[in-house]
Amino acid sequence: MKATFGGGCFWCTEVIFQNIDGVRSVLPGYMGGKTDNPTYKEVCNGDTDHVEVIQLDFDETKVDFNALLKVFFKTHDPTTLNRQGNDVGTQYRSVVFYHDETQKEATERFIKELDKQAILADPIVTAVEPAGTFWEAEDYHHDYFNQNPGNPYCAAVIAPKLQKFLKEYK
Repeated sequence: MKATFGGGCFWCTEVIFQNIDGVRSVLPGYMGGKTDNPTYKEVCNGDTDHVEVIQLDFDETKVDFNALLKVFFKTHDPTTLNRQGNDVGTQYRSVVFYHDETQKEATERFIKELDKQAILADPIVTAVEPAGTFWEAEDYHHDYFNQNPGNPYCAAVIAPKLQKFLKEYK
C-alpha cells in the first residue's frame, strides 16, 4: 500500500518513516505541481507548485494508515501554512495526498478529531488532496540524513527531531 505525505523538507520526514516497522520503503520526491519532471532547484524556487513529499510503501498487516497519520501529524507542524520551521514556501506545505477514498476519509476524520480535541494551539491547515504523479527526487536526496549526518542542517535540525521521535515511539 502507498501513502504520500508533504510535511516540510523531505530529508526530515524520510528518516522518521524509515524507522517505522512495516514501512518497506520511503522515497523522497515531488507531487502536486504543474510541470513534468521537476528538478529540486525548480521546486525550491517555487516555479512548479510541487510539494516536497515522501512516498511510502507499507505493509498494512504491520502498520495501518491511521498509525502513519499519527506519526505524520506528530512530527511536523500542521498549523503553519507553507512553512516548517525556517523552511518557507509552498513546496513545504502540509498535505496528505490520498491514494483512495479510504485514505481520504481517514485523513479528514483524523484532522477533525485533532481539531476537536484542541491539542494544537492553532487550527490545522493540512491539505487533503488526491495523489497525482509522483516525481522521484534526484538520487542525492535519497536516504539523505543517513548519508550526510555531518551536514550542519542534519545535525542541527534533523538529528534532534529523530532522537525525539525514537524516544517517544520505540
